[in-house]
Amino acid sequence: MLVGSVAMAQDRPMHEVYSMMVFNFVKYVQWPTNDNSKEFVIGVVGNNEIYNTLNTWYAGKAKGNKTYVIKKFNNASEVTDCQVVFIDRTKSGEFDAVNNKVKGKSTLVITDRNGLGSKGSCINFKTVDEKLRFELNQQAIEASNLKVAGALSSMAILI
Repeated sequence: MLVGSVAMAQDRPMHEVYSMMVFNFVKYVQWPTNDNSKEFVIGVVGNNEIYNTLNTWYAGKAKGNKTYVIKKFNNASEVTDCQVVFIDRTKSGEFDAVNNKVKGKSTLVITDRNGLGSKGSCINFKTVDEKLRFELNQQAIEASNLKVAGALSSMAILI
């Protein structure tokens, strides 16, 4: 399903491709069940287009007994509790600060800058042979107390 959406997505604007992929990653990740909040929060650091697309397409929709909430952050100091935080390449300098802020929490950190996957991002977008791919950092996933479905791992560049 994710591979199909990536193939179809190649003709779409990149902010729509990233939005679809972020949303699809959520389907393949399992969060701890001890969270009683009614919101499933996806935070976006930088990139208004990705924030607006995620907000338009997914905000208010159900995820089990939770509701998707999309939050926009201008920098790391604004980041609050999220299940997912996407750091746009224009804000990749904020990676260390964001990562430190969510350390020890069950937060899926997604980035879009070469090198951030090996630096500790859970998922990092990467262009390979002019195609959008993604790296999956298994240690970062485990450190965040998350579980990834084998289907997602099989599509990823594992690091």
